[in-house]
Formats: sequence, structure tokens, C-alpha cells
Amino acid sequence: MIGMDILQPLAVLAGWTMLMWLWMYVTRIPAMNAAKIDAKTMTGGTGKDLDAVLPGKVQWIAHNYNHLHEAPTVFYAVALALALIGQGDGLNATLGWAYVGLRIAHSLVQATVNKVMLRFLLFALSSFALMGLTLHLVIAVFHSAA
Repeated sequence: MIGMDILQPLAVLAGWTMLMWLWMYVTRIPAMNAAKIDAKTMTGGTGKDLDAVLPGKVQWIAHNYNHLHEAPTVFYAVALALALIGQGDGLNATLGWAYVGLRIAHSLVQATVNKVMLRFLLFALSSFALMGLTLHLVIAVFHSAA
């Protein structure tokens, strides 16, 4: 179907987010047990409250999982809109793959070595890809309305 290629990177990013969720709990639950945290008796609070209690490497994964619910939500909306109007192929699909590849690289860096400048570079590059997709959507939507 015309314009649907961009749904492939969208599906990969959604799947990656679920893998990060799994990685988060595979590391966080044992770390909570080692820290003698009884989740059954906990009330309130957020995952950030665990920053002072759990090892940084465990929390890096959790922080990245949260990051995958921030800017990528714009990607999901833009990619779906581009697919819907038949503009999700060609350059837009390539930008979609670039965005997803850069976000996966960002995840891997943050969850392992967590070098801030490298993370920032990957985040910035992915943001430029997302800005390009957004610009293409704005042009397509307003051009077709004219």
C-alpha cells in the first residue's frame, strides 16, 4: 500500500520499547531484592525515588525506558499521519529508519556506558530526523489544503 513503508520503523521502535521494558524489569527486580526493598509494602512514589537506592546501571535502563515515551510519541503521531496521507514512503521512510536507528543506539548507550555527550549527539541527530519528518508532514498537510 502506498505510503505505508514508514510503519516498519514505527513497529520496530514500538517493539524496541517493549524490549527495554523487559530489560528494565529483568535488572530492576533483582536489584530491588538485593536492596531489601519490599515492593508489596510500598505506597506512592515513582521510579525516580529508586535513584538513591538502586545502582546507577540499573536505573539507566529505567530512565531510558521513560525517555522512549517522550519524543518518540511525536514520531508515532507523525509517522501515522504520513502513512495516512500516503506520504510514508521514500525519503520519509528513510528518515523514519534513521530516527529509529538513532533512538536504539541512544538506548544502548544510555543503558550501558551512559556517556552524556555521546547520548546527546545521538539524541540531537534523532531530533533532526524527527524535525525533517515533521516538516514534511506540515508541508504535505498544508499544501494539500491549499
